Amino acid sequence: MKRVVALGFFDGVHLGHGALLRRTVERAGALGAVAAACTFDAHPAALIAHTPVPLLTTPADRALLMEELYGVEEVVVAPFDQAMRTMAWDRFVTDYLADGLNACHLVAGHDYRFGYQGAGTAERLQALCARLGLGCDIIPPVRVEGRIVSSTLIRDLVERGEVEAARRFLGHPYLIRGRVGHGRRLGSRLGFPTVNLPLPSGLLLPAFGVYAAQVRLESGAAYPAAANIGRRPTVEADGAVTAEAFLLDFDGDLYGREIRLELYRRLRPERRFDSLEALKAAVLENARQTRAYFAAEA
Repeated sequence: MKRVVALGFFDGVHLGHGALLRRTVERAGALGAVAAACTFDAHPAALIAHTPVPLLTTPADRALLMEELYGVEEVVVAPFDQAMRTMAWDRFVTDYLADGLNACHLVAGHDYRFGYQGAGTAERLQALCARLGLGCDIIPPVRVEGRIVSSTLIRDLVERGEVEAARRFLGHPYLIRGRVGHGRRLGSRLGFPTVNLPLPSGLLLPAFGVYAAQVRLESGAAYPAAANIGRRPTVEADGAVTAEAFLLDFDGDLYGREIRLELYRRLRPERRFDSLEALKAAVLENARQTRAYFAAEA
């Protein structure tokens, strides 16, 4: 089966990526091909420059968002290993995309760089596709509020806890997905049972604090939640970083189930309280603020 392939790392699957993915789906429909996207299992900069790049999304979450939001049918997660790292830019097109993925049309962003030492550019890609008889679209930058949408910009916003601003560039709330683990059940004893979500390795940590959030279950049902990202200094001397959410209007057991935590607004920084009663009062106030936030959004 022929494929129309969108090219990029797609971290966060933001509105700039969305322009590529929409064009990919359109071209695939016109050509009777599969709408596909090609990403990598690790950020190239982390391996080439040996500089860790904290990511907005795991490969699985990238695939989920591309399929869910833009209708991409297939996401290829290529290993960024030694062979891929040293592959010449033109061989990436001819051997990997055209021969390996049976690509008949490629879609890339204006600043797309690929191949060994980043020798491949959008201009070179377009010229090579013309020689090979492949279709090729180069997508111009997407601007929101006068700024070019980029994963770098969004990482900076999330790291500062500015998730409302990040959502305007992402086109969707910043999310963390995983399986609910066991906690100390302190919240239950205080009257506000919480779910504990381990944070995936390598994922960008939002600024510590409490967020107006939404927890979405595998069934699609969604519940407002007051979520804390941080080390829980009131109850842990040197705790690990966790995501902990108090679901409003929910009664049930979520242990072991996969959930999606979506962050909408940072309500306050994380802090240490002098007593559990003070902590409880703060959490109940954050729950009230969360209700008010979503009521205003409705």
